[in-house]
Amino acid sequence: MTGPRVKAHFINYSLKRVMIDEFLANYFKDAGYAGVELFKSPMGWRVIIHAEYPGRIIGRGGSVIRKLTTILQTHFGLEDVNITVLPVQDPDLNARIVAFRIVRALEKEIPYRRVAMVMLRRIMNAGAVGAEIIISGKLRSERARYEKLKAGRIYKAGDLVEYIVDRAVGKALLKRGVYGVEVVIVKPNIRPPDYIEIKKLSPEELEKLKPPKEEAGEETGENKEE
Repeated sequence: MTGPRVKAHFINYSLKRVMIDEFLANYFKDAGYAGVELFKSPMGWRVIIHAEYPGRIIGRGGSVIRKLTTILQTHFGLEDVNITVLPVQDPDLNARIVAFRIVRALEKEIPYRRVAMVMLRRIMNAGAVGAEIIISGKLRSERARYEKLKAGRIYKAGDLVEYIVDRAVGKALLKRGVYGVEVVIVKPNIRPPDYIEIKKLSPEELEKLKPPKEEAGEETGENKEE
């Protein structure tokens, strides 16, 4: 493929992935949807869905997954779709899952401050470096405002943000209006792909690396006696 065709290919692929991600996020909000991976192979399209409750996406006897396959083929133009649903290893460290949890709790009329504090505690207990939860809307009056709860260290800029910070947003529809939810989680032990760990040597190891000491006669340049 030439340059413009390659560019168009990746743009179309990214747009298709975003559209599928938004559809699945709305369709499987109650299943703890966490994200989707899209791969094109000679055999067709492979779709990997990550969720907190995979059984709700698969359905009884695979009924939901068959319906989802038809939707992806009909509305999104994916041919020969193969769908795999995988559970999320650490749901409390996934920003999208936590955001959907907060949304479901708010729609059940649970006080927003209580929900945010419970979720913030669960995130930190799961081992996160830091977490931030922002809930905005008509919280206490007719005037919109926001409430922010934060714990630990939060990174807003820098190259490491691409690897260690997970961010997600959600919206809850209530009688008082729409509430916005933003969750930021700083994950532990996440390093960039080009990270090189430098081991710190002990004094004993440094001593072994030193060259052997020369004899006194060789250091001073004195001639040895015949």
